[in-house]
Amino acid sequence: MIEWPPIVLTLKLAAVVCAVLLVVGMPIAWWLSFSNWRWKFLVESMVALPLVLPPTVLGFYLLVAFGPESPVGRLYRAIAGHGLPFTFAGLAVASVIYSLPFMVQPMVSAFSQVDRALINASSILGASRWRTFFRIVLPLSVGGVVTGIVLSFAHTLGEFGVVLMVGGNIPGATETISIAIYDNVQSLNYAAANRMAVLLLAFSFITLSLTYALNRRVWDVWPLHR
Repeated sequence: MIEWPPIVLTLKLAAVVCAVLLVVGMPIAWWLSFSNWRWKFLVESMVALPLVLPPTVLGFYLLVAFGPESPVGRLYRAIAGHGLPFTFAGLAVASVIYSLPFMVQPMVSAFSQVDRALINASSILGASRWRTFFRIVLPLSVGGVVTGIVLSFAHTLGEFGVVLMVGGNIPGATETISIAIYDNVQSLNYAAANRMAVLLLAFSFITLSLTYALNRRVWDVWPLHR
């Protein structure tokens, strides 16, 4: 039998993380694509840091940052009445930080390829930045946006180190599919671990196939001209 609670919780976590990252990551990607600030590379490094930082290190510092003695921890406890670590909310915040580069970097690449002449023409014609973004930049960058969403979703599904450090292993609350696989292996229940691992493997393969198809323009997600 497949253990459905960890799978459902993981899908819920991935959906929440993607929604938050889409709202948070898009302005960051826009700024990184068009800003001329000389110290912009520092922000780029901070965004990309989760790619090279060991998950346990990132998880440890997030656990400290969310702790009861930290400003964030005290503020959250005052609002919610309980601590942030070892909760679904803490898991979601940690996953957003950990998956941030997977959302931002594809969008930065797509935004940077938009012809600046189109953007300048829109500005000359009196369009606001928001109108220019939604009418010109976003339609021409939809492939990068979809790629960021797909990669962020897939990356969240496979998280282990960060979610274990920040969320722990609480069945029904913070036990994700990757942690459930680990627990089954630890208890020598290889059959259950294999069933869940096969599901995760199949989904990851399909996700990457769709991502590469988008990058190669095998199919058009949002056709601009018909």
